[in-house]
Amino acid sequence: MTVVDEIAGVAAAMVARPDSTAQVAGVVRDAARDGLALVARGAGTRQDWALPPQRLDVILEMGGVCGVVEHAAGDLVAIVRAGTPLREVQEALRPAGQQLALDEPIPGATVGGTVAVNASGPRRMLYGTVRDLLIGVTVVRADGVVARAGGKVVKNVAGYDLGKLVAGSYGTLGVITECAFRLHPLPAAARYVRARTESPDDAGRAVAAVLAAQVVPSALEVDLTAGGGAPEVTALVEGVPAGVERRAADLEKLLGDGAGQCADPPEGWGTYPWSPGDVGIKLTCALSRVPYLLTAAGVTAQLHDAPLRVRGSAGTGVLYAGLPAATDPGVVAGVISDLRAATRAGAGHCVVLTAPPAVRTRVDVWGHVDGLDLMRRVKEQFDPAGTLAPGRFVGGI
Repeated sequence: MTVVDEIAGVAAAMVARPDSTAQVAGVVRDAARDGLALVARGAGTRQDWALPPQRLDVILEMGGVCGVVEHAAGDLVAIVRAGTPLREVQEALRPAGQQLALDEPIPGATVGGTVAVNASGPRRMLYGTVRDLLIGVTVVRADGVVARAGGKVVKNVAGYDLGKLVAGSYGTLGVITECAFRLHPLPAAARYVRARTESPDDAGRAVAAVLAAQVVPSALEVDLTAGGGAPEVTALVEGVPAGVERRAADLEKLLGDGAGQCADPPEGWGTYPWSPGDVGIKLTCALSRVPYLLTAAGVTAQLHDAPLRVRGSAGTGVLYAGLPAATDPGVVAGVISDLRAATRAGAGHCVVLTAPPAVRTRVDVWGHVDGLDLMRRVKEQFDPAGTLAPGRFVGGI
């Protein structure tokens, strides 16, 4: 162990750097025995998300727990250690013509960190989320015991719910050390079809038209620029060349005058609409309410004279919004309040993923979350002493 580091502004006395599941288990077991609080860290790309830990003694640096353990190409399954960067996983799978269909909104993100926050990008529309692709997991419990669930073939789902439970738990229920994923073939061809619209209302109508058609896009993204710029709608189609060409032509007709095709993703594709240190917000709603949420976001930006930028998966009802770090905290609070009203009306939620400290003191980053009592009981069962990432999750869990 070495001395001094920090997570979200909270200093730790020690940093442990294991290189195996067994070593992770040893560190966690020692921390639990000594009453120490521990937070796992991969590449550190999302350590400013959620809440700072209430207490922190040990940072568990997972970079040494890396590599592809097994790639069963015939079964379309790979087992990967948690500290492996997503990009390295894709490079390892590419020679077999396969992929892990997870996007990388933040360059350098690791497998474990991606699962821990349940992060998915544009292609979740076709391929599903982390929870959909995760078929097995190895987790070190808060007492240092190693638990395994799921399997390494898609049809073996025994214990699969543990994977769903730890995905999106922000490291508060266990330390993920290995993941088994369902893979997909690399597409032979891909095209992006883009169109600028006149307003959020028009963007919503364009999205609705694509969803009602039979073009089966892999992703359907919308980008509302700050300052009232023209919203852009982009659809991705993948598959065999002839089918992609036909569906891309159909999309051009659906999106109307000004729509065009390109082989490469547009600028900002699959990334979050904020920079480090800014305010980052996640918005969700029922798919049928996406046009409404887009319009509400535009109205909110105008009402508060705020440079709000919105980007995300209009095809799944998961959008992201960003405000510059210099935005007045009172303005941010007003924007969040209005966006929460809009997402509630759309059967969704509004969560502040990251924000400067001055904003965190003004805003409840999680907002109202259904089932909080159940979440507390789950935490109590998994980690009664509060060893793992205490206070990082909903309601200070």
